Amino acid sequence: MYYDPLELTNAVRNIVVRASGGIEERKYYRFRGGRWYGGIATADCVGCNLRCKFCWSWRVRDNAGRIGRFYEPEHVVDRLLDIVKRRGYVQVRVSGGEPTISMRHLERLLMLFDERAPNVLFILETNGIVIGSDRSAAKRLSGFKRLHVRVSLKGCDEREFSMLTGAKPEAFRLQLQALKNLLDAGVSCHPAVMLSFSVESSFNELVERLAEIDEELVKELEEEYVFLYAHVKEILRRHGLTPRRAFSPDSIPEELI
Repeated sequence: MYYDPLELTNAVRNIVVRASGGIEERKYYRFRGGRWYGGIATADCVGCNLRCKFCWSWRVRDNAGRIGRFYEPEHVVDRLLDIVKRRGYVQVRVSGGEPTISMRHLERLLMLFDERAPNVLFILETNGIVIGSDRSAAKRLSGFKRLHVRVSLKGCDEREFSMLTGAKPEAFRLQLQALKNLLDAGVSCHPAVMLSFSVESSFNELVERLAEIDEELVKELEEEYVFLYAHVKEILRRHGLTPRRAFSPDSIPEELI
């Protein structure tokens, strides 16, 4: 039985987002530095609107009611900027879950970074479901100066998307629509695609669909592969999935970092 990611968005929002004094707080479970993107400060949020069968943070995702603490945007920015200062980074991101589940919280984060750290690039990692379903979300994001959006496609087509997420196949089109909405709104973005379970023919079809939106998306298409951490192997085993290509955590190619 397939689920609707937009219905799941609302259900998860009720667990991981709350209003306090007119401010939208979001659940987070970790703040950290890391080598991705050449060095980046990361706030790992709780809650996602997809149930990917290869997800590296599935334990947090599936226990959203019991894991993490609510933080107001100012606290999140303070924590990230502290990491930026200590490590000399020029980039920040929200990862671990789906940031757009709480758009008001996200917009407040972006506004604070524009005000307090105008030289820091905010990389928004998203599956695009919310942005693809609501053009106004992309328009609201267009007002921020140092924002780049990475839309992570879960497979190359509707069949792969549904196989990997358990969601209804047609929701894959929301991921592609998110890219179009962002480009139409003038927001810097690029697509990434999980290819560990894909075949060449479906990848070629994806390239054609991206080219129909904008040829630049094809040039900027980022390849994603599963990293075989122990807990990732566990969830793959539970779902009976065997990646065609994957990497061990100790042998990740430099170009994928």
